[in-house]
Amino acid sequence: MSVRRFSDIAVIADAHFHELNSDFCLSGDTADGEGMSLRSWADTRQSTRVFNESAGALTAALDEVAKRRVRHVVLLGDYTDDGQKSTTEALASILRRYRDAHGTAFYALPGNHDIFGPCGRHHTKEFLKDNGNTILISSDETQAGPGTVINRAMYCAGYPKGLGPMAEFGYFRRAEYLHWESPFGGSDASCDRLYDAASPDGRNQYRLMDASYLVEPEDGLWLMMIDANVFEPLNGAFGRGEEAAFTDSTAGGWNAMLRAKPFILSWMNDVAQRARMLGKTLLTFSHYPALDPFDGAAEAERFLFGETNVVRRTPRQPVQDAFFTVGIEVHFSGHLHVEGLTRRTRANRNLTNVAVPSLVAFPPAFKVVTLSSDEISVAAIELASIPVNPAILDGYAREVAFRGEEVDRSFASSSYGEFLRAHKQALVIHRYLAKEWPAQVAASIAVMNVWEAAKCVTDALPALDPATIELAKSVPMTELIADWYCLRQGSCLAFGHVEAERLALYRIVAACCGQQPQAHDKTTEGFLAIFFGALGSFLDRAQNAGKSVTIKFDDVMDRMPA
Repeated sequence: MSVRRFSDIAVIADAHFHELNSDFCLSGDTADGEGMSLRSWADTRQSTRVFNESAGALTAALDEVAKRRVRHVVLLGDYTDDGQKSTTEALASILRRYRDAHGTAFYALPGNHDIFGPCGRHHTKEFLKDNGNTILISSDETQAGPGTVINRAMYCAGYPKGLGPMAEFGYFRRAEYLHWESPFGGSDASCDRLYDAASPDGRNQYRLMDASYLVEPEDGLWLMMIDANVFEPLNGAFGRGEEAAFTDSTAGGWNAMLRAKPFILSWMNDVAQRARMLGKTLLTFSHYPALDPFDGAAEAERFLFGETNVVRRTPRQPVQDAFFTVGIEVHFSGHLHVEGLTRRTRANRNLTNVAVPSLVAFPPAFKVVTLSSDEISVAAIELASIPVNPAILDGYAREVAFRGEEVDRSFASSSYGEFLRAHKQALVIHRYLAKEWPAQVAASIAVMNVWEAAKCVTDALPALDPATIELAKSVPMTELIADWYCLRQGSCLAFGHVEAERLALYRIVAACCGQQPQAHDKTTEGFLAIFFGALGSFLDRAQNAGKSVTIKFDDVMDRMPA
C-alpha cells in the first residue's frame, strides 16, 4: 500500500479569546486612540490564564499558520474567554477573515469555557476604568447595584444556541466536506443530536445536545472531533435548565464521559473500525486529556495539596482502558494548559495523547501536525518572542497605582514569554501559596531562599562550590516555586526560559533533598522533600521530551485502500 500525504494541520488549544474592542467597559487608549475592555490585573494575577493578551496571541498564532500555509486548523476547545455572546461573535469574525484571505479551514470543539448546559449561565467580571479603579460587568440583572453594570453580552449561551456563531466551523455540514457525520447519523440538525440525561434521583431529566462530529476535509483524512463536555443533572429541585441544576464540565472530562456518554465510545469504535477498513487516516481530538498529560510526574500533588484542579482533572485508568478498547491510536487534548506527550502500549497497540499548551499561559504555543498514512510528526510552535501590548501594561500600572501597590515585575516584560513567566511568579504569591498550599507550610517556605529550604530538609548536602552556594542563597524560594510550575506545565519548552545555572542548581537540590510521592508528616521538612522530588520528576520529563515528535500508526498494513 502506497503512503499518502496530507495537508498540515495546526492544533490550537485554549486560546481563551477576549475581545479587547468589546463594549464591556472601555478604558484607556490603544496606539490607535481607541479604548479597550481591559480585565483587571487583580483578577489576572490569580488566574491560571491571562485575559487581555489573548487577542494578540491568537492573531500571532493565526499569522504563523498563514505564513506556514497550513490548510487545516483545529480549535481544541476553550476558544473563548468564557463563552460570552459578543466574544464568540468577534472570534467567528476573525476566523472568517483568515479563511477568506488564506483559505484556512477551521474545525472547532467546545470546551468547558465556551458553552454551558442547555440554557447557559451568567458571568460577572471585573474591568478597569480610566483612573485605575475597577467596575463589575455582569449579565445577571440580580447583580445590579452600585459598582456593577448589566450587559447581556456577557452571557454564555447553552446548547445548541451557543454553537450558533461558530456553526460554520465544523459543527454542521458544509458543501466542501467529503464526509460529515455525528454519533447520531448523517443529519446535522441539532434536534437529531440529542441524548438522555437524568439526575440519580430521577427528578431532573433532560434531552441534551452533543456536538461531536466526524469530518473528512480531504480524501483519506478523517478528523474525529469529540464533544467531551459533560453536564450531569443533579438531585433536587431546580428551575428548568438553570446553571445550579448541573455539574460543571470542568472537572468531568473523560472520567465523566465513560459514565454519562457511553454512546460516544460506541461511535468511536465504529469510526475506528471503518477507518481501518476504508484506508482512512484517523486523528481524534477532544478538549480533555485521555491519558495523564504529566505522565505521572504530577503524582506528588495529591500528597502535597490534596484534590487540586490538576488531580481532579487527571484521567483515571478506565479511560485508558476504554481508548484501547475502541481502537484509538492518536488523541489530541487541551484543557490543562500543558505541553506533554504520553504513550501507552497494550497487546502490540499504541495509544498516544498529545497535550497541546495554551496560547494564554506559560508556555504559549500551539502544534503543527505533518502527516501521512503511516505516521505523523508533531512540532511545537512557540509564541514566546511576540511583543506584549504596552497599552495593556500601562493599564495594569494605573490599576496598581490606584490601589497603592508595588509595580509587578511583569509590567516591564519585553516579550510575551517573559511576561508569562513573571505572571507565574505573581500566581505563586496571589493564588498558589495563598489558596492551594497548606497555610503553615506556605508561610514558612515563602520567606526562605533555596539554600535555606535545602538545609531545612537535610544537613547532608554534598560539598558545593562557592558559586553554587551563593546562587542558592540568592534565589528566593518563591522564584523556585514559580519555575517548578513552569517546568510542570512547559516540559522541554520551559528550558529556554529558565536560566541554565538555575536548572543545574535545581538538579542538585532535587537529587539531594527530593523524595518519592508519599504521605508526609505535615511538617515543612516533609513537604519540601516531596516538593523537591516532584521538581526532579519535572526535570527528567522535560529532559526526555522534545519539541517535535514522530508517531507511527500501528495498523498501516491492516488498512485496505479506499
